[in-house]
Amino acid sequence: MPKVDLSTSGDGGSVHLKLVWWICSTSSSAHMVDLSGEGISVLVQARTVLIVTRSQAVLIVVATIAAALHNQIQIAEADDIGVCYGMLGDNLPPATDVVNLYKNYGIGKTRLFDPNPAALNDLKGNNIPVYLGIRNEDLPNLAASPDAVTAWLATNVEPYIKDENLGIPIITVGNEVIPGPYAENVLPVMQSLQNILRSKGLTGITVSTVLSGDALASSCPPSSGAFKQEVSETMKGILNFLSQQTAGSPLCINVYPYFAYASDPVNVGLDYAQFTATEPVVIGGDLKYYNLFDAMVDSFIWAMEKEGVSDVKVLISESGWPSAGNGKLTTPQLAATYNKNFKDHILSLKGTPKRPNMYIEGFIFATFNENQKPAGVEQNFGLFYPNMEPVYPVFT
Repeated sequence: MPKVDLSTSGDGGSVHLKLVWWICSTSSSAHMVDLSGEGISVLVQARTVLIVTRSQAVLIVVATIAAALHNQIQIAEADDIGVCYGMLGDNLPPATDVVNLYKNYGIGKTRLFDPNPAALNDLKGNNIPVYLGIRNEDLPNLAASPDAVTAWLATNVEPYIKDENLGIPIITVGNEVIPGPYAENVLPVMQSLQNILRSKGLTGITVSTVLSGDALASSCPPSSGAFKQEVSETMKGILNFLSQQTAGSPLCINVYPYFAYASDPVNVGLDYAQFTATEPVVIGGDLKYYNLFDAMVDSFIWAMEKEGVSDVKVLISESGWPSAGNGKLTTPQLAATYNKNFKDHILSLKGTPKRPNMYIEGFIFATFNENQKPAGVEQNFGLFYPNMEPVYPVFT
């Protein structure tokens, strides 16, 4: 196991510590790390770090430990919530202004659906990580040739990460293409991309794909969650691939309680959809669900387990609520309530009933109202108008 030397100083002079165990666990169980010889232990429980020391001469900076553990210990920060940066509008501000907008509102990361050069150039050097997507229509060509994947990486990634000017934690291979005609291309591209990243020493970039609820045959109750028969083999291959990655590649999922509520507002309670229920709405065995978001996430987790994979975490690549387009179901007030509560839920590190204390990253869809999307609610998911004024406050 790797070992990490930590140097600390205190009233009694310099003390050199050696971390003798490497913590690498996605479970919520407790682990004790012995920093031998100095009367210090670090208790890691549910991804929370507790420092216990018997020596006043020692000062341990938790951030140093967290960094040394390569994100295996997670500490919730505002940066755990990002926003999706869609560009389907003819009146949107230039990328330079968007970067300043993110800085002004403390938005610490963004998701790009495709490698837009202007956006990548302007995000470079601003300490705003980019979760980068590959266009769906590019998948067949990339699946046919590892050389095409190498060229894609050389054009769309390597120039921007040079000298660590831009962080790209994840490249997503397709967006909501399973099920569909591009589904068969996803795993070959993921495999080629991961192999090329590894060969170039770019091990800090992981590979995933993005699913919508359409990949599931069933989701209610959550324990019934299962992938559709026609995508089961595809998903089994993808999940096994993700499980084998030492960097802990997550499955990215788009989760929208709004659409479930809007399709059946009589039977789906607004409080359940908006994180405001005070009593459990769905109970499955020992698991109690107070919000629809958790139920939807857990349906994916159950579906993964039914394919024989239980160690892949999830990342919420999209969630949001439209502020207009469907009458009283879509108001700025409702959108603000959902997105604020979604943000708070992610930052709480509570996880879900099935995976309590599971660390989940999340992205709100979207930065702007986009007028070239289909008319109605699709044009009204933005946190900001194109003039960069807030539609409603979420980030301050």
